[in-house]
Amino acid sequence: MKSQLIILDFGSQYTQLIARAVRELGVYCQILPGTASYQRVMASQPRALILSGGPASVRSAAAPRVAPEIVHSGLPIFAICYGMQLMAQELGGEVAGWGRDASRTGSGETAHTDGDIREFGPAEVEVLEPAGPFGCFRRGEKLKVWMSHGDKVVELPPGFSSTACSAGSPIAAFANLQAKIFGVQFHPEVHHTPRGKEILASFLFQTADLEKDWDPASFIHETVDGIKAKVPSGNVVCGLSGGVDSTVAAVLVHRAIGDRLHCIFVDNGLLRLNEAEEVMDNFHMFGLNVHKVDAADRFLRELEGVTDPETKRKIIGRVFIEVFEDEAKRISDVQYLVQGTLYPDVIESVSVVGGSATIKSHHNVGGLIEDMKLGLIEPLRELFKDEVRLIGRELGIAPKFIERQPFPGPGLAVRCLGEITAERLRVLRIADRIVMDEVRAAGLETVLWQAFAVLLPVRSVGVMGDGRTFDECVAIRAVTSRDGMTADWYLFDETVLRRISTRIVNETAGVNRVVLDISTKPPSTIEWE
Repeated sequence: MKSQLIILDFGSQYTQLIARAVRELGVYCQILPGTASYQRVMASQPRALILSGGPASVRSAAAPRVAPEIVHSGLPIFAICYGMQLMAQELGGEVAGWGRDASRTGSGETAHTDGDIREFGPAEVEVLEPAGPFGCFRRGEKLKVWMSHGDKVVELPPGFSSTACSAGSPIAAFANLQAKIFGVQFHPEVHHTPRGKEILASFLFQTADLEKDWDPASFIHETVDGIKAKVPSGNVVCGLSGGVDSTVAAVLVHRAIGDRLHCIFVDNGLLRLNEAEEVMDNFHMFGLNVHKVDAADRFLRELEGVTDPETKRKIIGRVFIEVFEDEAKRISDVQYLVQGTLYPDVIESVSVVGGSATIKSHHNVGGLIEDMKLGLIEPLRELFKDEVRLIGRELGIAPKFIERQPFPGPGLAVRCLGEITAERLRVLRIADRIVMDEVRAAGLETVLWQAFAVLLPVRSVGVMGDGRTFDECVAIRAVTSRDGMTADWYLFDETVLRRISTRIVNETAGVNRVVLDISTKPPSTIEWE
């Protein structure tokens, strides 16, 4: 499918949120590096462009630049944060850093002129001119937005006008109606900008005159056709975990190539209580050809004595692929491996253009061995979890599978902190089942993004039956989220927490303390490792 819209990524952690917002508005889009050549950008014959934010300063010689031909292409351009600053600089405006007009006071503190402050977090902008993407607002209307910048535009390029201002940015947005180039200093793509989607919609449909062409049905059609073209013959193997991602990926590929898809379910010994049996029962309902491999001993041997989180993930990824290659030898003419990789896996592991930070490697993207003999099919790589669920519903997958909470590829290995042993996994499985039992009993399974237990490498003194204990500690992690990119901790009702704590201590031998994780993402991640 050709993209009506191309998003040029300059390293922002929010770039895929732009893509998601655009797709939710019904427009198919693709993301390319901000430094992509004019020829590469125009290959899809886009009708409009969005320039993302990024961590760099346009005043730096090493900052990523956009190809000059793109700036003067005549296409409607909507530039966000770094993108706005970049467009201003490229078109003859001026960008300055915070404190440029500061003067020293006698106290040694820095005094700043009006508007000379940095803006990170919630802010308010006032609409000065309801033009371009601001055409849906009234002059003088004030909007809540999310800012994240130190640099700012201080002098407009020729032909531009300021369309909004804020306390820290007299030029919080600009427009050139004739050139159809617009910029905003804030981030309309995040939910902290409540009316941001209206701004994006105004640009897409009023300014750029794009058409709605993306929905779950069209995605399925295009993806299935793409897989058919990619794999005209030969066989494909797919790793099934029982989770939403791998299930939807498998059903998509099966729709494309039918019985040439051979699904492999690896029991790595890191699954939840009774999960292997439950997963196999579920797969048969989809008509998939599934072969179960018991590799628990192999994984646990490789993980013996390992405590470093990144090392755990790398080992699990490597052994996972090795098991696949071993099993693939039993099937003739295997060419590809299917994985249910999602965008949050990618963004936390690999930067699109090298500007965003690597937070941690993921099983689906960080553990692949360099000489892997199979090609990859990742039909969900640019989707968020809620989008995958929409695709699953469109494919006719039962709601009880679609609504399952995310479970990490490395399984309980990233929830069993410290050394992984069969005994510690046994303890964690029981604690985890208790958490999920109580979450379901409270009717919270679909309210929460994830809820689970974490076994900590911490022992503390306790008292049981008038005797001293020195046992391990379990942390309860429960979060709400829309896409896994950000998350807020969930405060259970006290009665639910009491039941969870009491049951874990009473029913899980080796645990005498239960704590609650009240950390948001960011600064924490959802999983502990």
